[in-house]
Parts: sequence; C-alpha cells; structure tokens
Amino acid sequence: MQVKIDTKEKFHAITINESNLAANMTASLEQCLLPILERDVKNVVLILKDTQNLDPAAAECLVRIQQSFYDAGSSFVVCELTPGVEKSLEDSGLLELMNVTPTESEAWDIVQMEELERELLNGPD
Repeated sequence: MQVKIDTKEKFHAITINESNLAANMTASLEQCLLPILERDVKNVVLILKDTQNLDPAAAECLVRIQQSFYDAGSSFVVCELTPGVEKSLEDSGLLELMNVTPTESEAWDIVQMEELERELLNGPD
C-alpha cells in the first residue's frame, strides 16, 4: 500500500496514495496505522483524496482502527473524501460512525480541540 506520512507536532498526516482500498488491504491499513499508537505523537489525520473506491471491508476496518485510537485516548480524523468514497460510506451507514471533515485544515482543528479536551478532562500530570 502506498502512503505518504507527514509528521506534525500533534499528529501524523497520512495520505493513502491508492485509488482503490480493497478488502485484501485491511491488514496493510492496520499495519500502517495501529503502530502509531505506540509513538509519542499518537493522533492521525487520514487523507483519502486519492482514493476513488472503498471496499465495505476496508471501510469497516477504518471504523475499527478509529475506535482503537479513541480507546487509547488519541484522535483519528478522516478528511478529503472523494464523492464515491463518501457515498459508499453513507450507503453502508458507516459515515456517521466516523470522524470526517471536508479539509485537512479542519481535521487539524479537530485534533487540536480533542487534545485540549483531553488535557482539560485529565488535568495536569
């Protein structure tokens, strides 16, 4: 699976450079994304601007990965969905389960707000 990772101060911006995310790519998705939970910077902005088709199994995998991040106290935001991917997520009922923004900039804002919220809820270390 082709990906580009750009590490920022508070998150990793990961662009998937695949036009089709198929069921047989779910293991690759997990191997790419889940190890980030072991790093100092644990938040992810997943950019899907190059993905035209998203298999239902791959979509379900993304929902599970997102839940793993939130269970670990980290953010996982998906952005820049193509119309076809957005429609397939909507049709499968998964879109409403995902943290999705139209732009990468808005995804950054979500990560920063969630970071601040976690800091406020957890108080000083």
